[in-house]
Amino acid sequence: MLFRKVRLPEDIDPALQALSERAQAIIVLADTMLATAQRRIAEVAIEHKLPTVSTFREAVATGGLVSYGINPSADWRRAADYVDKILKGTKPGDLPIEFPTKLELVINLKTAAALGLTIPTSILARADELIE
Repeated sequence: MLFRKVRLPEDIDPALQALSERAQAIIVLADTMLATAQRRIAEVAIEHKLPTVSTFREAVATGGLVSYGINPSADWRRAADYVDKILKGTKPGDLPIEFPTKLELVINLKTAAALGLTIPTSILARADELIE
């Protein structure tokens, strides 16, 4: 497994270039700085024929191949329920810690085609969203 640390946006292209020489795929971790560079990561990854996997669907919407993770919008709605309970008098310490109950699989079919990949029908059937 290869790792490349990316601390600044200008580190992305050199890291992807280095990975493209030996890697077969890229896992993009959940990180604020990387989230702002999702489109660039997808562009460079496609250029080097590297599939990307991310935790957020937005990465797939901007050209990444696959994401599997939480739905941030659903989590914000759930947070609103907590705020409502707190405002009605529930002590925050009395509220349970919750893990997201739904993880989403999102696949970008256009990116798959650009990479020359065929996604198995069994995976497509399980996807929550297919982006064409």
